Amino acid sequence: MGLTCGIIGLPGVGKSTVFSLLTGEDTNSYKRKDANLGIARVPDERLDFLVELYKPRKVVYAQMDFTDIPGLASSSGGKANPFLQHVRGSELLIQVVRAFEDETYPHIYESIDPLRDYDETKMELIFSDLDLVEKRIQRIESGKKKKENLEELQVLFKCKERLEEELPIAGLDLTSEEERLISGFDFLTARPMIVVINVDESQFRQQEYPGKEEFEERLNADQMHYIVISAQIESEINALEEGDRMVFMEDLRIEESGISRLAKAAYARLGLISFFTVGEDEVKAWTITDGLDARRAAGKIHSDIERGFIRAEVTSFSHIAAEGLMSKCKEKGLTRLEGKDYIVKDGDIITFRFNV
Repeated sequence: MGLTCGIIGLPGVGKSTVFSLLTGEDTNSYKRKDANLGIARVPDERLDFLVELYKPRKVVYAQMDFTDIPGLASSSGGKANPFLQHVRGSELLIQVVRAFEDETYPHIYESIDPLRDYDETKMELIFSDLDLVEKRIQRIESGKKKKENLEELQVLFKCKERLEEELPIAGLDLTSEEERLISGFDFLTARPMIVVINVDESQFRQQEYPGKEEFEERLNADQMHYIVISAQIESEINALEEGDRMVFMEDLRIEESGISRLAKAAYARLGLISFFTVGEDEVKAWTITDGLDARRAAGKIHSDIERGFIRAEVTSFSHIAAEGLMSKCKEKGLTRLEGKDYIVKDGDIITFRFNV
């Protein structure tokens, strides 16, 4: 898909650890002034079920690109920050906020305050957008085509007012036409965001960290998606063998790892879903945007299939999970033929019929 999730936040909050856990990349050798790109597999229990069922020679999970962006919040006021270009290349932002205590690795401000850190990074993005808005307003007002740009100017003033209230553009109530008028500005605060609250093992067990109530109230008020994880625990889980891993997670009452939850949340926040193709050769998850029709979904596999599309043979995953075999689904009429305008659903298992 080419969609990238940018991992941002203050230095020393655990961004690189989260990035490494997601992608399997070794960040120890990275130059900290560089942004680093890696690919993460999106866990999917449905695909795991299909693999057990078909035992294919090849398995392909959905994947996403992640970028570790160091030094985003550099107190530059949104101006001349070399790392903002990497943020602009991200469709989704994941802000890591530190809640864990570690005397051997002190916080840059020498105290733990998740709300303060969240606000500082958020303001860096707001300053960048505000600078962009103000420059565009000035350009329009000083130009000869002010009347032609009057509608755009009105929307920009709405954006300016919201940013000056220290709120992201993402929550601004705009019409589709107003959104079109500012779509070319690539505002940073218009991007979806997930906040990752990085706690230590003790905090995770107790479900408590400094400033939790106030911080989570703010996140809820900002309508911000957030996930609490412990990169410390996740690293320990990752280092264990499968059997030991399950015992360790049961001891901590963890049904699913935080990194797995984060990957899935990022996938969903980008409006992505998966459909599956199955067989003895390969079981594969195909990534598409939610709302795509069957013909265009077929084009994700090959342009020839889209061009020669005849029908899509569709079975919902819930049906094959209940019946255990594709043949039983067909016997019970649970497999159906759909035309080109069928909107593909998350979890559909599809065989495309085509002729070229």
